[in-house]
Amino acid sequence: MDGSSLPSLRGRIVVLTGATSGIGLATARRVAALGARTVLVGRGESRVRGIADSIRAASPGAEVDAVGVDDLAVRAGWEQVAARLRDDYPTIHVLVHAAGAMFGERQETADGIERTFALNVLAPLGLTLQLADRLIASAPARVVLVASAAHRGARVPWDDLEARHGYRPFAVYGRSKLELILLTRELARRLRGTGVTVNALHPGFIRSGFGHNTPGATAATVRVLASVAGRSPERGAQTPLRLISDPSLDGVTGEYFSNGRIVPGSSASRDLESARRLYEACLRYLALPGLPDPDRPAHGPVAAAKAAPA
Repeated sequence: MDGSSLPSLRGRIVVLTGATSGIGLATARRVAALGARTVLVGRGESRVRGIADSIRAASPGAEVDAVGVDDLAVRAGWEQVAARLRDDYPTIHVLVHAAGAMFGERQETADGIERTFALNVLAPLGLTLQLADRLIASAPARVVLVASAAHRGARVPWDDLEARHGYRPFAVYGRSKLELILLTRELARRLRGTGVTVNALHPGFIRSGFGHNTPGATAATVRVLASVAGRSPERGAQTPLRLISDPSLDGVTGEYFSNGRIVPGSSASRDLESARRLYEACLRYLALPGLPDPDRPAHGPVAAAKAAPA
């Protein structure tokens, strides 16, 4: 499905994080033009409001709302966003996680968590879990996570999820995108049968501001290659747009897309036991109960009562 044949999104509410630049912004512009009520989540209230104004000017009649946050990587940030979305939107049909970054040196958030892991992995999971009941009530609904081909070759460092030893920016970034795909698989499994689908994607190698604040030879190489051979953000938005809008993807869940089609991803990204293990590790960081596991019997007095003979 190319950009010219996308269906109308009128009547749908689409929330996008990372909506102030790059893929997130390009996707938001198209979603608004297709008629969705488009909710931009980004850093700084005034900045997000200004971008919402520019989208409305480009697409007269578009409904575009702004939700600013000081720092989506910290718990207070994504909890604030979740609370505001819950207050303002009784229905959410699509949640797109496009926020993400690579950091040139190891940093910790105000919560004391390594920033790449906090922003690229924990924040999208935490926000999805906080909005899961709203998405289920709005079903059919979709969760779309912007991952990357940078996940190939990465492995989950089970004894060092926060990159305390030997921090290398691009390796830590690639690892975070592997973890995002694994969480996609596990969320899809746990939301099976609810009418909510969860898919990840690689948008392509994009000409954007990615890595511009990251020192070092690897980041410099990425910037040069992107400027020479990278896709425009508008072209990169084609795959997220398909995952948001294509009716042929109704019911498709737990997949990884590139160039608009399902691809396998690395063998590590298809390890479902690692997906479950990572999800449970992330829940401990988030201190959230998580979603029920449909493949494991419930325990406790309620389950015992259901199992008791009449």
